[in-house]
Amino acid sequence: MGKGNRGLGAPCSPPGPRGCVAARLPPASLSQRGPSLHRPTGDTQSLTALLPPPGCHDRAVLLYEYVGKRIVDLQHTEVPDAYRGRGIAKHLAKAALDFVVEEDLKAHLTCWYIQKYVKENPLPQYLEHLQP
Repeated sequence: MGKGNRGLGAPCSPPGPRGCVAARLPPASLSQRGPSLHRPTGDTQSLTALLPPPGCHDRAVLLYEYVGKRIVDLQHTEVPDAYRGRGIAKHLAKAALDFVVEEDLKAHLTCWYIQKYVKENPLPQYLEHLQP
């Protein structure tokens, strides 16, 4: 696990200071619920959102980059068209912000959706971890 990639997800890019959190999604006809977020144990990256069945290739992602030793830039969320409107991006945003709080990091919010999420959920623990 690359030091710059520590903690935020099962990367869908090579290890290093950039990565993404991916949510594997079932066929649209099979799921009416959002992703279940879990923290894998061991050396596995954390903040991976998964839904059954395994082997499905549709993914929702949250792209991020460490821009300093303790600063993570939450850059972009993307959900496939077939899954939009189900709260999946909200789950990814919440998981990323919760991770920032738990790891006592600072977050820079480039992603307009995460900016909106924080504005709609102005929790003190999120606000105190935002980089001005």
